[in-house]
Formats: sequence, C-alpha cells, structure tokens
Amino acid sequence: MRIPLLALGLTLGASLTAFAGPIASEVETQGPRGPLRGTMLAPETVQRPPIALIVPGSGPTDRDGNSAFGVRASTYRLLAEGLAARGIATVRTDKRGLGGSRDAVPDPYDVSIRAYAGDTLNWIAEIRRETGAACVWIVGHSEGGLIALAAARHAPDICGVVLLAVPGRPLAEVLREQLRKNPANASILNQTDGVIDDLDAGRTVDVSNLTPNVAAFFAPHLQRFWIDLFAHDPARMMSDYKGPALIVQGERDLQVSTEDAYSLKDANAQAVLRLLPDANHVLKAVATDDPAANVATYADPALPLAPGVVPAVADFILSEGVEQ
Repeated sequence: MRIPLLALGLTLGASLTAFAGPIASEVETQGPRGPLRGTMLAPETVQRPPIALIVPGSGPTDRDGNSAFGVRASTYRLLAEGLAARGIATVRTDKRGLGGSRDAVPDPYDVSIRAYAGDTLNWIAEIRRETGAACVWIVGHSEGGLIALAAARHAPDICGVVLLAVPGRPLAEVLREQLRKNPANASILNQTDGVIDDLDAGRTVDVSNLTPNVAAFFAPHLQRFWIDLFAHDPARMMSDYKGPALIVQGERDLQVSTEDAYSLKDANAQAVLRLLPDANHVLKAVATDDPAANVATYADPALPLAPGVVPAVADFILSEGVEQ
C-alpha cells in the first residue's frame, strides 16, 4: 500500500491544518493473487490520530457498506466521516474478489473466515508500516465482527476490537432465527431447517429439488462458506480475546438481537457494552416497530447514522488512551 498522504509529503504525524476537511486517499495492500483496495479517511488537524480498520459484513458488501442486494445505507462511509470529525482515522476496504479488490482472488466465493482474517492482518501490517502507528483498532460490523475476533487471535499489534451488530451465538442458530422472523418464510422453513442442519454438520447439500429461492440462498458455490461460517462460535471467540473490546448493539436490529450482545458480554466480562434503543442493523435510527420502515433505511444513504453510534465508538477508542 502506498498511502497518497505520503505522496503529498505528509505522514499521519505531520500537521494537516492547511486542509479544510478530512483527507480521503485510495490505499491498497497485497492480496493472494492481486491487490486489496480501500479508502483511508484521515482527520485534517490531528497529529498521529488513532487508526481503525473497518471490516465489512456478510455478502458482497463494499467499502462503503453497500451491496448488490439492495443495501445502499453507506454505513461504513458515514461511520468513517463521523470518526474523522472526532479525530480518528479509518481505512475501509473492499472484500477480496469484490469491487476494487476483485483481482485479489480468482473465485470470490472461495472464501472463509480464516481467509478474511488473513486479509485483515495484511491490512493492519500495511497500515502500521506506512503510518508508523503502534497499533490499529479493528471495527467489525455483523459478520465482520467474527473476522475481527479471528484476526485478533493472531495480531498482538492491534489496539482493540469494536463489534457492531455482531452475532453472539452459533451462526446456524442465528440464521434459523432470522428466517423465522419473516412470516413470508413460513412455507420454506422445513427446507431451510434441513439444509442448515446438514451444513452445520459439515455436509454439502443437493439443492436441485428445493424451491428456487432456497436453492439460490444455499447454492452449491456458497456451501463451503456456509459450512465454515457455522463452524465458528462467536461467544467462544470473544472469550479467547483478552484485549480492549466494545460491543455496540441496536435494539431495533432485525438480524442480530440484544441476546447476541449479552452473549458476547457474558463471554468477556471486561468488554464494554453499549445498547442503542433506536438503532437497527445498518446502524440507522428507527423509531417504530414496523419492519418495512426498518428495512427502508437500508436503501437510504442520505439518512445519518443513529445518534449514539459515532459517540459510542469514538469515546471508547479515545478513552482507551493507547499509545498510537
């Protein structure tokens, strides 16, 4: 990675007072077959700011927090901007095989939590090498929190982890619950339960006789990742982690529940838990129990993050006082 800040003759320790706003830079590091790419956003006036790596959630999610599945909330871009205003630099990235990182691997579906964690470690090493930071925070959203915890096992040079809307129970259990929450899924639950049981046991599934939407959801090229994902227990991973940790959970989240947040907290008594009453899974404010209104926020990049999100993350990072 060559951070363009350096091309400007600046390091993160230099005075940036000549600039009117946060400095956005394209950054990259080496992936398995080609580059992994992302965006650094640095505050304009802070010398040697804390640096956080934002790890994206499940599916084809890009560096801004958007995906081809209709998510356009721009959650990660908004989080980066909010943290920059509080004096914290961020790097947010495209996942291997997607967006700017599409050439990093030949098959974007041939992935695992371990592989994503390896990419995270590469980013941390590159950020430290280029900026001189003593350590890097890992901010993981949803599935990205599992990746953050997996990487933290092998990264003594991280400052700590921030877990945003992260499952706290085995993922097969969480998926079953998610599917049951939608009444429209009632007719397919027998099929989905059977597939989940097999994948949870490490067995691939013939989906040719299943209804089309179920067959697509558990398509053969995705099953290796489902099996790998189900093999991870977030609470156990959290118990193994001994560094600073913040858990942020919205109480309007339709995908991950406060039960998950409490499970993570129970697994690591030293972690800090922040519940946000009106935040949903994409960290937007929702003031109603109406699921349609909740889901509508997923497609609204103009809607700001819920009021407590940036303060919770920034206050925790800044209060830790880790030498950067």
